[in-house]
Amino acid sequence: MTDSTADAPAMGSVHDLDEHRAARTGEPVTLNKPDVAPDDSEAAPDGGAVVEAVDRPDNPLADWLTVPDAPVLPAWARSTTSVKANAGALCRLTWWHARFHAFRTPKYLFKTVLLAARGFYRAGAGLWPALSAADHTAAVRALAAQSKLRPEDVELATRLQAAHAERTRSRRWRFGAAAVAVAAAGVGFALADPLMQTGMATAVTVPLAYLGRGKETHLLDQGAPPIRVDMSAAQLNDALRAAGLLKTVSGKDGDKDAPRVSCTMGPVRDGRGWAVIFDMPRGGGKTASDVLAKREVIAQELGVDEIQVIMSRVRAAKGGNAGRVSMWVADDDPYLADPTPSPLASLEKFSIWDAVPFGQDARGNRVSVPVVWQSMFFGGLPRRGKTFTQRLMTAAGLLDPWVRHYVADFKGGQDWMGMRHVAHRLVLGAEEDAIEAFKNMLAELLEEMERRFALFRGLPTSICPEGKLTPQIIEKYRMPFIFLTVDELQEAFLAMDDKDREAVVDDLGRIARRGPAAGFISNYASQRPDAKSVPTKLREIITIRCCTQVTDKTSSDMVLGSGKAAMGADASLLSEEHKGVTVLVTGPASYATVKNDLLTTSEFNALALKGRALREAVGQISGDAAGDIAAGAGRAGVTIAPVLSDVLDVMRHSDRMHSVDLLNRLVNADEDRYGDWDLDKLAAELDAAGVKRTTKQINIKGKNLAGYRRADLEAAVPEELLLAARAVDPSPSTNATA
Repeated sequence: MTDSTADAPAMGSVHDLDEHRAARTGEPVTLNKPDVAPDDSEAAPDGGAVVEAVDRPDNPLADWLTVPDAPVLPAWARSTTSVKANAGALCRLTWWHARFHAFRTPKYLFKTVLLAARGFYRAGAGLWPALSAADHTAAVRALAAQSKLRPEDVELATRLQAAHAERTRSRRWRFGAAAVAVAAAGVGFALADPLMQTGMATAVTVPLAYLGRGKETHLLDQGAPPIRVDMSAAQLNDALRAAGLLKTVSGKDGDKDAPRVSCTMGPVRDGRGWAVIFDMPRGGGKTASDVLAKREVIAQELGVDEIQVIMSRVRAAKGGNAGRVSMWVADDDPYLADPTPSPLASLEKFSIWDAVPFGQDARGNRVSVPVVWQSMFFGGLPRRGKTFTQRLMTAAGLLDPWVRHYVADFKGGQDWMGMRHVAHRLVLGAEEDAIEAFKNMLAELLEEMERRFALFRGLPTSICPEGKLTPQIIEKYRMPFIFLTVDELQEAFLAMDDKDREAVVDDLGRIARRGPAAGFISNYASQRPDAKSVPTKLREIITIRCCTQVTDKTSSDMVLGSGKAAMGADASLLSEEHKGVTVLVTGPASYATVKNDLLTTSEFNALALKGRALREAVGQISGDAAGDIAAGAGRAGVTIAPVLSDVLDVMRHSDRMHSVDLLNRLVNADEDRYGDWDLDKLAAELDAAGVKRTTKQINIKGKNLAGYRRADLEAAVPEELLLAARAVDPSPSTNATA
């Protein structure tokens, strides 16, 4: 057996602790910092001398030698550009005030004369005691009273006589001196030249006018409207504290110790209002969303209406956090100004790829809305500008020849009649034939959507990289954007039974959900955005929402989305005066109250004619627009009786109609023209237009009444127009129902 310990590795060494301690050298280790600073001569690692810090706690001169952080020059004087800009602004302001007061010079002169007259009265009232020797009168009255009590006192009587004589001499001297001074001034004024007279009158009038002024008297008019709203950090904190967003600390030093917001900007003047950006204090448990929810209370505490308070969160992308709020408080209602004309009215062409000009926000900033890859929903009370706002989007599509329009107006009035020149499919009214035509239109759109997706799947990624419509695909395959506009959706849904309504909602939802990638742009509008009129499953997939005035926050949330009112997007704050003002939501946290641009019906119809000319140039007139007889007559220079043109429009979805229904639709389309017509006048006017009825009685669903056939109406149209319409669109009545 071998000794294994000889080959075993050493596991450690044994030391004597006393010998080890004695062998140690150097100073003992301590965790305390030495009080003595290192020697200044000690070299730095790079070879340079170590510079002693000035702000050491043991340096008694640290506070005195600390360089202030404040800039040497004010902000406006730090650059030549800023100095020039401020100097220019001062010159413009001075010139404006000079013109403002120059036009009011006659008024100022008249006010000066009135003030001088009042000053003269005050001066006379002030000098009268001196002229009348009031100082002697007191002594005379006292002596007279004593003499009356003691008439036998001769000495007292003598003193009274002497005092009375002295007062008389003083009055004569003082009134005489005043009369001489006035006479001398009058003679001097009469003998002076006009320039001297002007100076003398000014020298007298100005002091008198100054003497006649009052505490509330202002000689000059206010050059700018007085600021109705003032704001300070203290007022902001008080308002937030009253709203329950800041804690209230009781006690003697409560105001000093109470939590306050931290203002990262302002409050400062910004246009016609005050702007401030602030952070909620930590430890209070309140966020920016809590501040937005208290908008009404904050407005009340600041002494303004809620519509004047514009608040939003400042997100991290703009340097914000969960407690940072941007607030702008207007001096007055910023949405009561006259609407701005839409720039679309003066354009000759527009690309739908660009954002559509929409309006202005409270501060006057332009608001534009991108519509490509989007779907839109407009809601609100009637007669608040909802249709005018919705038409802004469609109008932009009119000026792009590579946009094909499908329009359904279930009100059937004049708002969308101009689209007959452009629309591939146009449905007007909410009658049974119009509803059936609308269903056929949706079926056509769904078929086109699936055809496009099938084409995209077969294209290489170099042409269709994202499986979406591109400008190259549009022109190469002549595949334009499809703009679907549906107005008064509630009228269509209320006219359907539950089964048909469910099917139509599913079709509209599919178009809004899958259509954008295929180039479909949905543009829906409804007056009653409730669960029955516009179902939730349709509203919730819409990306862009816009709402005019509504009655309450619940209705506002139905249009703009659940919880949007609590975030500040609340259309119930709008009043009857806010016509054409909408709350626009473009994303989960993006919203603005907008004063929409104004595009009148006549301007919209003119854009429709421009749109037709643009489409004719690229061969994009199709469908109902290609087969529109009335529009073709105008282009061919052929005259058709207006009543015949209107009857063909209202019967575009039917091949026969009773006279009663026909007249009702005419009145609905143009009440000014047909409001006082009866059946006899309608028959007489159509006879004068050349309509020859093959039969006067029309049987529709078992009801046999007087009526007209579309074939008889078209027979009154020149044959060349009918042939031209058939050649362009061989089946203009594809959607017609018997």
